[in-house]
Amino acid sequence: MQLTKHWAAVLDDYVIDLAWAPDGSRLVAASAAGPITVFAVADGAVQHELPGDEDGTNALAYHQRQPLITSGGQDGEVKLWDPGAGQQVAAVELDAGWVEHLAWSPDGSTLAAAAGRTLVLLNPDGSVKHTFGPAPKTISALAWQPAGDCIAIAYFGGVVLWDSNDYVAQAEFPYNNGIHTLVWSADNRWLVSGNQDPSVHLWLPEKEDEFHMSGYASKVKHLSFDRHGRFLATSGGNEACVWDCEGAGPEGREPAMLPHDAPICAVAYQNQHDLLASASTDGVVRLWSPERSNPLCAKVKLTHPATRLAWASNDRYLAIGNEQGVVYVLSVED
Repeated sequence: MQLTKHWAAVLDDYVIDLAWAPDGSRLVAASAAGPITVFAVADGAVQHELPGDEDGTNALAYHQRQPLITSGGQDGEVKLWDPGAGQQVAAVELDAGWVEHLAWSPDGSTLAAAAGRTLVLLNPDGSVKHTFGPAPKTISALAWQPAGDCIAIAYFGGVVLWDSNDYVAQAEFPYNNGIHTLVWSADNRWLVSGNQDPSVHLWLPEKEDEFHMSGYASKVKHLSFDRHGRFLATSGGNEACVWDCEGAGPEGREPAMLPHDAPICAVAYQNQHDLLASASTDGVVRLWSPERSNPLCAKVKLTHPATRLAWASNDRYLAIGNEQGVVYVLSVED
């Protein structure tokens, strides 16, 4: 198996986020300086250059069913863009600081946007559906439950699950430290946080059980579940750790350790298949089949560390953004 360069392009700053069109025809990249670039995946041609946020763009989200890009930035606005026309179609001022987190609900009906301590739910036309009361601390991560009716938010001190229909808290889970990232398993069973302490914490919301794995070398900032919700990949050292969450869960089990020569800076499972991509701060990106006895499938060495890894929906391409503003699209070939 090989990772082969399909094309590459250079932005004006650090690649802060990437988002794929659902059909894989477009890739959207945001630079930390603010501009947003829409690429044709077939040949890497620039279809549109959008102004984004002149103070700096922080996050992107591509609607799963409509040709609609959303961006959040340091001006406190959520902007909605038509990627075909290359035009802004709406803007929403959140009046709550930088917009740092965006995510569409699985059915595409609702956009969750977090700025400071404020969580806002928006409709696809940009109208406000609901604004929640302020969280106890700055919202550091959010994640939609795959079933679609619940949004989890994290802050220093815990996690809250909000019902997106009646806007009532379904559950609150205290955690006495900082949380960097949240992810749900595809089967809705597990909610997992990567933490500052450094550790990984898992909740089974339906059973009100929780589990904890510590001993990481550094803060755990990157998590990815496989498509079935069984295997969880984590950063937190010079190895990508893959935990088996089947049955009673991973606590007390030994993870599969997928080694790099430098700290892991990104992990991403495929959408429809079982390969895992991992990146490290020396610029290396590796492709793994973790269940095999010899799991390493491919390796590429880039000039600078990756800031984002993102698979196309059909897993044919892996997009990589790096610290120097380079966007790579690699094809996966047997």
